[in-house]
Amino acid sequence: MRLLQNRNRCRRKGATMVETAVVLPIFFTFLFGFIEFGHVFMTIHTLNSAARRAARLGIGDQTTTDQVETLAHDILDSAIDADLEDVIIQVKDASSFDDITLEAESLDDEYYAALPNVAVEDLERGALFIVRIVVPYGEVGILGPRWVGDINVYGQAVMRKE
Repeated sequence: MRLLQNRNRCRRKGATMVETAVVLPIFFTFLFGFIEFGHVFMTIHTLNSAARRAARLGIGDQTTTDQVETLAHDILDSAIDADLEDVIIQVKDASSFDDITLEAESLDDEYYAALPNVAVEDLERGALFIVRIVVPYGEVGILGPRWVGDINVYGQAVMRKE
């Protein structure tokens, strides 16, 4: 009886190794995918937070556009390498968002790039402006995802001058 159990264990060792060799690559792919997505969502949250805080600074009377951009840069520096040349911090006129016929689904990166730059110190009370931060995903990804191409992650905040 014991002899039979030892033979089954030896055969089972080979099956276990084959099962492990098949399952582990799939398991690690999912694991690293979860880690990467979590990091990207953390980065997007940081971009939104930096844009919101910088825009909130920009609503004051004595604030300049340089101060808004510097605050956004300092916040980004805590989570990502904000000294990258590819990080874009934009302060733009957002008065087009007052138009109720504007469809949000039609807005893309080209639309935001076409908005005119604005100096927050020159804005009148009640004027809308947007702080938008754009970072290429390949620059902030943990695993160096080369397969995503030219995808950008961004954060933005729209505020009215007070």
